[in-house]
Amino acid sequence: MKTIGYLGLGVMGYGMTSNLIDKSGGDVYGYDPVPALRERFAARGGKALDQARTLYETCDIIFMCLPTNAIVKATITEIMEIARPGTILVDMGSTSPYVIQDLHKTALEKGFHLLDSPVSGGEIGANGGSLVIMCGGEREVFEAVKPYLQMMGKTVTYMGPSGCGSTAKVANNMMVGIHLLAMGEAFAFAKKAGLDPQTLFDAIKGGFAQSAVMDVKVPKTLSRDFSASARIAVHLKDVNNAMELAGHLGVDLPMTKIVKEQMDWMDAHGMIDEDQCALVKYYEDAMGVEIRSDR
Repeated sequence: MKTIGYLGLGVMGYGMTSNLIDKSGGDVYGYDPVPALRERFAARGGKALDQARTLYETCDIIFMCLPTNAIVKATITEIMEIARPGTILVDMGSTSPYVIQDLHKTALEKGFHLLDSPVSGGEIGANGGSLVIMCGGEREVFEAVKPYLQMMGKTVTYMGPSGCGSTAKVANNMMVGIHLLAMGEAFAFAKKAGLDPQTLFDAIKGGFAQSAVMDVKVPKTLSRDFSASARIAVHLKDVNNAMELAGHLGVDLPMTKIVKEQMDWMDAHGMIDEDQCALVKYYEDAMGVEIRSDR
């Protein structure tokens, strides 16, 4: 049996490791620089380590869900200086395809394996083991890791060579961002026009506008719960990755540009670390309304 490790025990990592603990039949080692997160992981049944280095030296497969391109690059570079050649690294965050491809090339040169395996589904999907997982890298490495990915996701899809999983995630989050803005604009407009947002949600959630985004984010908005299950800051990273890739491809992304403008507005107003549903505040500010239930 492979020895499994996980780096990053925050909102997403905690849910994913919980499923690995329950379903893998073996020990799951974990590290996070935040002591409270390590303690929570240990209480859940994981083997918390006080040093990342110990995890690098111990594990055959190292999963990670880390917040920025720079942290991913620094972490994977450090792992390859310490871990045994042959170790499989699986990046489950939303990292730039170009960063991943560069790291993948270095990994092959040093005798390591690297998969880009970003996820969609947020905290609910991580906790429930129902994530959508998109993978790039060598097919045989993907097949070796797939049983573990299936413990965390309801669908696990091989997308192609290195970077293809990350590109699929970029496309996914482009659409999610556009939907978040459309939802915020529509509900603020309806509120301004005199409709009760809760009644509107109840009326349309089974219709053509229904989506997982609306199902999860409108109730949070109506209750004014902007605690982050998926931070705008992380989504903005995906949007910036999309803009970078579009520049290399020589194409324009007009709708994604609007998403970026409004996320940048949230950043400028000190709300970048709130949940994605907080994007409605842009429209609330513009229209002078507050989206909450009148009941």
